[in-house]
Amino acid sequence: MASSAARRVRSVHPPCLHRGHAPADQPRDRPPLPKGERDCNPAGMGLWALWREDFVTHDRDWTAPGFWAIAVHRFGNWRMRFRARVLRAPLTVAYRILSLAIGLFAGITLPYTVRLGRRVRIWHHGGMVLHARSIGDDVHLRHNTTFGVARRGENLDIPAIGNRVDIGCGACVLGHVQIGDDSLIGANAVVTRDVPPWSVVVGVPGYVVKSRLPDEAGPEEPANGECAPNGEYVPRLAEAHVH
Repeated sequence: MASSAARRVRSVHPPCLHRGHAPADQPRDRPPLPKGERDCNPAGMGLWALWREDFVTHDRDWTAPGFWAIAVHRFGNWRMRFRARVLRAPLTVAYRILSLAIGLFAGITLPYTVRLGRRVRIWHHGGMVLHARSIGDDVHLRHNTTFGVARRGENLDIPAIGNRVDIGCGACVLGHVQIGDDSLIGANAVVTRDVPPWSVVVGVPGYVVKSRLPDEAGPEEPANGECAPNGEYVPRLAEAHVH
């Protein structure tokens, strides 16, 4: 009686997995994650040139935590140019200390294995975990943003962020998700599916509410002091303050 109960209990638990093997329900068509074995900084630019560009992107504010997080990320990739481990070892120690400091004091986790584009701006810091396959050029990020896996055991399923994507505060992009270029992810949205380019996404779970394509945009907003198409007068700012 006891032995049959024990067999039933053991049958409930999944079999043990060998280290490095994917779970049975893990999709096997996912490309491998970057191993960080080479410099994946944007091609054609040296470390100092990238730092200068990132400094300008962050309004030349050397105290901006987002700038320092990206600077450390660039350094972590640049050190991989030194193929000899003896030469790279002190740089690796420095990178790990700096990366730990950024995580502790700025609340930004940005592994160097993430392929990071140019002119990425981190507007606010704190509560940011940015585990992604790639983050494109001219992407804007805000506090409490999370990129990563949707559930345990799916370690290959992390998102890829396109170019010129704007991420609102508190947004989560989880799983094997592709965010199309020029998209806008609203604050606190939870995105678990692919997003076409030029989309606006809001809600939990996130869904596309409209397209930002230029040819689908509505008429231009009337300037201050002009009439809208419906004839309604839009007061100037000075007039609005008077009233």
